Amino acid sequence: MGLSAAALREGLDTIAAREPRMAQALQIAGYPEPRIRPTGHATLLRTIVGQQVSVASASSVWAKLEALLGDTIPPEDLLAAEFDALRACGLSRQKQGYARSLCELLVAGTLDLQKLPADDEEAIAQLVQIKGIGRWSAEIYLLFAEGRPDIWPAGDLAVQSGLHKILGLEERPSEKATRDLAEGWRPHRGAAAIFTWHCYNNPAL
Repeated sequence: MGLSAAALREGLDTIAAREPRMAQALQIAGYPEPRIRPTGHATLLRTIVGQQVSVASASSVWAKLEALLGDTIPPEDLLAAEFDALRACGLSRQKQGYARSLCELLVAGTLDLQKLPADDEEAIAQLVQIKGIGRWSAEIYLLFAEGRPDIWPAGDLAVQSGLHKILGLEERPSEKATRDLAEGWRPHRGAAAIFTWHCYNNPAL
């Protein structure tokens, strides 16, 4: 499961001891709430369902999928479902392709979400085999579902904007600059990422 409140606190306290601006932001904004999602295919399937639609629309599609396939949405059952049945749930042709890609990899045993490599980059490489799952989605899964402590989604605009505020930078840093700025925060960059999301809309910063 994702990083606990205690793990977030420990990681942020460690970074704050090295980075005065982080300590100052922590004092103003306080500790973030944990962001935890279940491990397993349903979380990745939810990511696919939620792409480029509102939260309400994604929830509606998910409820229809559960009604059609059951609460756990078994990969084998999704693969066996008719195109029109999935379309009636709100899954476009493209998203059906993505969902089938995930389920095919799982059923074939090519991807085992319970045994992803311990190395973060190797785990990301396995997850991006799924059509529709890019690096950002893979990083979010590893951070929120597996609670990997050093995941740092440097391409995330909110992470960049949060870092801009926290560090008092002149402009929002690029992906490369965002990656470079956090090098000294290893192995607690996951806590830092969650804190940047906590901070980027905070008017007090």
